[in-house]
Amino acid sequence: MGFIGSVHVDALRRLGVQVHGVVGSSGARAAERARAAGLPPAYESIEAMLADERVDVVHITSPNHLHHAHAKAALGAGKHVVCEKPLAGTSAESSELLRLAESSGLVHAVNFNIRFYPLCQHLQQLVREGGLGEVRLVTGHYLQDWLLLDTDWNWRLDPALGGTLRAVGDIGSHWLDLTSFLVGSRVASVTADLATFVKVRREPTGPVETFAAGPRRDTEAREIKTEDCATILVRYENGALGSLAVSQVSAGRKNCLQLEIDGASASAAWCSEQPDELWLGHRDRPNEVLPRDAGLMNAAGVAASHLPGGHVEGFADTFRGLYAAVYRAVLEGGPAQGRYPTFADGHDGVLVCEAVERSAREGRRVEVERKPVGQEADR
Repeated sequence: MGFIGSVHVDALRRLGVQVHGVVGSSGARAAERARAAGLPPAYESIEAMLADERVDVVHITSPNHLHHAHAKAALGAGKHVVCEKPLAGTSAESSELLRLAESSGLVHAVNFNIRFYPLCQHLQQLVREGGLGEVRLVTGHYLQDWLLLDTDWNWRLDPALGGTLRAVGDIGSHWLDLTSFLVGSRVASVTADLATFVKVRREPTGPVETFAAGPRRDTEAREIKTEDCATILVRYENGALGSLAVSQVSAGRKNCLQLEIDGASASAAWCSEQPDELWLGHRDRPNEVLPRDAGLMNAAGVAASHLPGGHVEGFADTFRGLYAAVYRAVLEGGPAQGRYPTFADGHDGVLVCEAVERSAREGRRVEVERKPVGQEADR
């Protein structure tokens, strides 16, 4: 029930979903967060939560290293699962989860929520219907500044908790998933360069919330081995080229995902910090800025939009959009392909991140290895 867990709860409540309770990193923390959110008393453990017959769906928002174990336990208990990314720490683990999920008949989803901005849904349909022509180039960045200083700390900096790929795994994975969704083509290969500029940080002796500000407690020096920044050249399976810059140390950039898709006949650009505007570029007529408005968007954009034009829909609304699709599948009794990102998308995200890490380590272009599910091995 840190930053992202609270966003999950808020979105579920807005949809009218009954939240029966939460599990925390400790009993005291869970109890305090449950009270603060006006929720029923917290469960004593994940086992207690899974034993509750009222619970149909489990949302996993624990630190990354726990995703595999928690998702596996939830599936084993017969619960539908919504898991934060990364789905697991290795492709062997994510492959196992995908195999278990697909054989269970349960609904399984990964929280690639950025797909559910209305104008992203509009753009995906526009590309699919040939509105930009053949896609040739995809460029952009995902920049934040919350880890700019050596006194900034979060559990994601610890590879044992967050994984060995930090900035790319945390935010770059969203850009890679979103562009694959928009272009309609998976990442085929990558050439990556990673850098750690803040090599020693001051770790507080007590817990720190994500994006928390204010004075730090007593600290101790910690050597940092995960990347602050990355540049990645991408080739998609359809032949389109891409380039991505990722950073968690870009001053002034709070949460800026930007992308441009250049096609044979037109271009489109979008930024998460101005989510209700889509730029459309043309060669032989004036460029356009399309606002999020039901009277102007295509069917996919309209379906994802909940407020009238001029009433900004933002980050929290994407969770509502994703969960509306997930819970519709739950009510229908099983998975619904194509409506939301599944464990298959989560597994593919792990494979792409492994290729990024291997490319940076070996200094060469690396193909994304997509073996039959169940045959991946730890690297």
